[in-house]
Amino acid sequence: MRNKYIENFEKAQTAEKTLPEFRAGDTVRLAVNIKEGDKTRIQSYEGVCIAKRGQGTGKTITIRKIGANAIGIERIFPIYSDSINEIKVIRRGRVRRAKLFYLRDLAGKKARIKELRRK
Repeated sequence: MRNKYIENFEKAQTAEKTLPEFRAGDTVRLAVNIKEGDKTRIQSYEGVCIAKRGQGTGKTITIRKIGANAIGIERIFPIYSDSINEIKVIRRGRVRRAKLFYLRDLAGKKARIKELRRK
């Protein structure tokens, strides 16, 4: 049971940001603000969402992408952080689980996720 004052505060914080509907298995592209010294720039980070967790302003997503030399890179992003400019859903994945941690053990073509085709 959460405190009603905290819930009201979180509603006000989350109302500012609109998010697309996505779930584990979807390929997403995040526009992330990166600060280097006194300069800021926007860098995109694209990968498969393997987990969503938390609630309210503490909600996070884990994004896994394949880097150079086929090395998997995972980053955990707080969804309501100021460092995330936007989230775009690139493709929908057809999966049967809410957490896709089994992708860590797979490599190559076995690590692919089929695309969900809706009518």
